[in-house]
Amino acid sequence: MTNIKDINSAKHTVEKEIEALKMMEDNFDDSLTQALDLLQNTKGRVIVTGMGKSGHIGRKIAATLASTGTPSFFVHPGEASHGDLGMLTDEDTVIAISNGGESKELSDILVYSKRFGIPLIAITKNPQSSLGKAGDIVLRLPDDGEACPLGLAPTSSTTATLVLGDVLAIALMERKGFSKTDYKQRHPGGKLGAILQKVSDLMHTGDDIPLVSEDTMLQDALVVMTAKMLGCVGVVDDKGVLKGIITDGDLRRWLSADLLQKKVSDVMTKNPKTVGPDVLAAEALNIMNNTGKGITQLFVVQDDNKPIGIIHIHDCLRVGVA
Repeated sequence: MTNIKDINSAKHTVEKEIEALKMMEDNFDDSLTQALDLLQNTKGRVIVTGMGKSGHIGRKIAATLASTGTPSFFVHPGEASHGDLGMLTDEDTVIAISNGGESKELSDILVYSKRFGIPLIAITKNPQSSLGKAGDIVLRLPDDGEACPLGLAPTSSTTATLVLGDVLAIALMERKGFSKTDYKQRHPGGKLGAILQKVSDLMHTGDDIPLVSEDTMLQDALVVMTAKMLGCVGVVDDKGVLKGIITDGDLRRWLSADLLQKKVSDVMTKNPKTVGPDVLAAEALNIMNNTGKGITQLFVVQDDNKPIGIIHIHDCLRVGVA
């Protein structure tokens, strides 16, 4: 049974956090552009630090930056005071996070940054705090209280910090022209890695491509089809341009007593579906699944329609593209 009190509590929390985000959105100014300029021109790494809940959010921000083209890692302020300050170089930029700006644990990183001229971006709701005054650039968090009914547990503030980290990461991606290929290089494993595979990553090439010329007898084409084990054979003209395809299904449709005496040009399907090498494997799979007859392979061609490979539906499924 639905508890109205619980539903109202949930709505209040969401509304309170949305208010904080809208306040932050309305307060973006030149400091955001300055921070992005600094981050984009950082020759070293972006070092993110913060204590408590700010630290948890900081870890996520560092991970997002690193995976989207901005080398970054998180340094715990406590560990920094016991040797990890050595991870910082004068080519780095520090992002320090503290909602109130008075986290004592950050003091050693702040002093170290100033001593060695390491640029510091402060994320805090209070520009007049110790962190705010130490920052070369201050990105202000909304000072609108927490969604917590006690006004104590970091809720609205951590949500705003998380979103601000995403704002920085996405803007840097756009500035740098970060592409799907770049993203794939940083996500080779799991479902994301599979989705971002290109046709060129999976296709069969060279001698593994089943090809015959237009005047080949079907019985000879069957030998090639059987040897390559991809369930089809491509038909090319004397210039190597793909003219047609013969599949297992085509053979069944043309089944007759004199079938083996025909030339491939007599039974081939003309102008078959093809893809380019830079097409995502997921898109190739979609083409195979949504073609009227339901096909299981696509020839991969260059702009001149000359085959450079072939991809089978099993190649996509094998790596988890589905």
